[in-house]
Amino acid sequence: MTSAELQIKLSSMRFPIFFVLSACALSLSACSDSFTDPRDGQSYDVVKIGNLTWMAENLNFETGSSACPDGYSRNCKRMGRLYSWAEAKTVCPEGWRLPTRADFESLIAAAVGEDATSEDAAQSPSQSFAQSRSGNPGAVPNASSAVQNNKAGVVLKARDGWFKKGNGDDKLGFNALPAGYGFANGAASGAASSNKFDGIGGYAYFWSATEDSENRESNAYYLFLSFSSDAASLNAFAKEDYRSVRCVR
Repeated sequence: MTSAELQIKLSSMRFPIFFVLSACALSLSACSDSFTDPRDGQSYDVVKIGNLTWMAENLNFETGSSACPDGYSRNCKRMGRLYSWAEAKTVCPEGWRLPTRADFESLIAAAVGEDATSEDAAQSPSQSFAQSRSGNPGAVPNASSAVQNNKAGVVLKARDGWFKKGNGDDKLGFNALPAGYGFANGAASGAASSNKFDGIGGYAYFWSATEDSENRESNAYYLFLSFSSDAASLNAFAKEDYRSVRCVR
């Protein structure tokens, strides 16, 4: 191949390469990549949403007190592990951290914006956040507690893994999976009995680093998604319970 031919070939390649990079850089929604945790060699898909880079998989770093969803080790491979709030604050790899409530609010805002065809996409993010302190951690907050008609849950949920037609469209690449949660007594003792866990397949709970200002000693916020709702909500409940972790940077 002559130098002139080589120059023509390289010129023809430049546009598609530039287009791919530009599409990623200019996108207001998401751009995917991967990260390998040096502690155990596990690789995670990651996605940039707005100004933050999120893990697009539930953290699966094993610790002495963490638990697999529903108490069975086979569930950890896809669903990741469940952690108490105290452990969740320190379990992310170096350079990563547990997201704050504000981080999740930004994520919901991005999801609401992505759902441009929904009637409620024009709502302000503050109107769209359903925030509840219900005594039932698995309950979807009722309409009287906050506006419930945002469609952020559909955008954040994975395209499969949710039962009863509860899958999402995963437009942002967040790929939320329903790992459920662990009751404090069961998970803390390391018990693998299914009656100590609840919600797998139906509910996703992602710890935030933000404590509940009204119950700082006992409660912290988490992002909640349900198979039976298109919405996403921020709830506060017991720190001792075991929930999923999505690290952010």
